[in-house]
Amino acid sequence: MDDSAWATIAELNHWLTKDSELPEQTQQILQILKISEEAGEVAEAVIGATGQNPRKGFSHSWGDVERELCDVVITSMVALVQLNPAAAEVFAEHLRQVRARALGPS
Repeated sequence: MDDSAWATIAELNHWLTKDSELPEQTQQILQILKISEEAGEVAEAVIGATGQNPRKGFSHSWGDVERELCDVVITSMVALVQLNPAAAEVFAEHLRQVRARALGPS
């Protein structure tokens, strides 16, 4: 992930938190819980894209699913920035570890 994506995430985090009167830890907890809300929207979009809700039928597209997945990623990145200002490095190192575990040394 390039630095500009993380810069945008930092801007979004600032926008989300700048006027909050909540304690920092409460903001962090709520941001983490927001990930579950966004994941639920992915599930709703998948159900809609496959027409599995008899009441709604085909109410979503696979493009909707893609956008909802992006929202999960963005929300998770904001949560990580709130927990650790070095989020980009934390993520890059974790991704390296996952890759090595799954695919072996590069």
